[in-house]
Amino acid sequence: QVQLAESGGGLVQAGGSLRLSCLASGRAFSSASVGWFRQAPGKEREFVATITSGGERTFYADSVKGRSTISRDNAKNTVYLRIDNVVPEDTAVYYCAALLSAWGLIRAKAYDFANWGQGTQVTVPS
Repeated sequence: QVQLAESGGGLVQAGGSLRLSCLASGRAFSSASVGWFRQAPGKEREFVATITSGGERTFYADSVKGRSTISRDNAKNTVYLRIDNVVPEDTAVYYCAALLSAWGLIRAKAYDFANWGQGTQVTVPS
C-alpha cells in the first residue's frame, strides 16, 4: 500500500493556473501508474490525467487536454498536475490515485486505482 497526500489547492482566478502535488509514502511509488481525478459538487468523479510509472506516457481528459500537464519526480515520490487557463468548470475536489506494480501501464478508470488521497479543493470563481 501507499499513502497519498494532495496539496496545492485553493482559490484560483479564471484564466490563471493551478499546480497540484501528490506526495506518496513508500518506495513502491516508482512502480505506480498515477492518475488525477476530480469531483465537482453534485457530479460524479471524473478522470483528469494519468502518467505511467516512469513518466514516459501521459493521457488527458478532453476537458483539460491542451492546457494541462501531468509530470512526476520519482526521486521525490511526487506527481504534479498543472492546469492553465482555468475556468469555473475546473472547480472540484482533486484526488490523486495510484496503482502499484504497474510498470509502463497507463490507466484512466477510477476502478483501476487501489490507493487514493483525501483530495484537495480547487475553486475557480465565476
